[in-house]
Amino acid sequence: MAVPQVTYDDVLAARELLKGVIAHTPVVHSRVLSESIGGPVYLKAENLQRAGSFKVRGAYVRIARLTDEERARGVVAASAGNHAQGVAFGSGLLGAKSTVYMPEGAPLPKVEATRGYGAEVIFAGHTVDHALQAARRHADETGAIFIHPFDHPDVIAGQATIGLEIIEQLPETGTIVVAIGGGGLAAGVALAAKHLRPGVRVVGVQAERAAAYPESLAAGHPVMVEPQFTMADGIAVGRPGDLPFEMIHYLVDQVVTVSEESLSRALLLCLERGKMVVEPAGAAGVAALLDKPHAFEPPVVAVLSGGNIDPLLLARVLRHGLAAAGRYLAFRIRLADRPGALAALLRRLAELKANVLDVVHERVGARLHLDEAEVLLQLETRGPDHCDDVLAALRRDGYKLIFS
Repeated sequence: MAVPQVTYDDVLAARELLKGVIAHTPVVHSRVLSESIGGPVYLKAENLQRAGSFKVRGAYVRIARLTDEERARGVVAASAGNHAQGVAFGSGLLGAKSTVYMPEGAPLPKVEATRGYGAEVIFAGHTVDHALQAARRHADETGAIFIHPFDHPDVIAGQATIGLEIIEQLPETGTIVVAIGGGGLAAGVALAAKHLRPGVRVVGVQAERAAAYPESLAAGHPVMVEPQFTMADGIAVGRPGDLPFEMIHYLVDQVVTVSEESLSRALLLCLERGKMVVEPAGAAGVAALLDKPHAFEPPVVAVLSGGNIDPLLLARVLRHGLAAAGRYLAFRIRLADRPGALAALLRRLAELKANVLDVVHERVGARLHLDEAEVLLQLETRGPDHCDDVLAALRRDGYKLIFS
């Protein structure tokens, strides 16, 4: 492969361009994660960045380095949302017209925010890779400058400024844990951090339903995979970028994957214990820490890469996270259809200290006998052990439980 096209001097130059444009986001200590791994853990809060994610760094640097003639032709980008907002925001500051292609089903708040920053939004396909193809065609047809979300030296240099900040804010950092989609963020962070602190470990994290890097690293070159649905839409990229892949191959120490359950638990922890609103992709590093708390050399810095989450998705993910944490339980239960049966069940749940959130009582259905009723219950519980206790007690009482 070609020699990487991003240098430490490029990163320093990008930081100069970004002065007065971006926020210098804090590194916040997490007591609960520190207790979990047995050493200090900090969160680099890029969810508090302007436009809600790290993406504004690379997008602004790329657009700022265009010539006046190039900016006059306008820019075009493709994104599930965060890069879209970064391009729209940067274009507005620099006086360039922007067009952004987004996949169908992109989160509505990200779509509206992108339009709010002045970009024209066009939907294309169902994945970021489909949107990328449409954006490239637009660039070919109109002469607009294509702003790649991760596979360009200027973009990587902009994202790399996060690595500079982390080591300057916490010089003793032992491990940086960072989400990987196309790879621009992880590549940049590794480049800058390892230049300042050669012994630091950098661990990349992918959603297991959209994990192109493990297969690509094993093959020695970028491999295309078809991403499955994942709540972490911000890192659901089917093929690594050529330049980020090369840099990650040499600079990133390990790439791990996390499940949807781990992502939802991480988001819940960030919100409940860290008081941080984070999107699922932004919580990927925290998910990795929760999965294998003793696999990371402290002090650890996990990058919260974005906070742009649809409130409706947040509600669903929180419910998912509560269930994964053993604090939310939903099931059907078969009862005798006689007066007092439902009241007796609810009294029993009260005795078991389970808080009933919702009850749906069904007395007529093809699967029910004439003397049966079925109840859909949603309960708030106090953890996995409490869930087990409640279910075991109901079974001992003779109730038929149905999970579906």
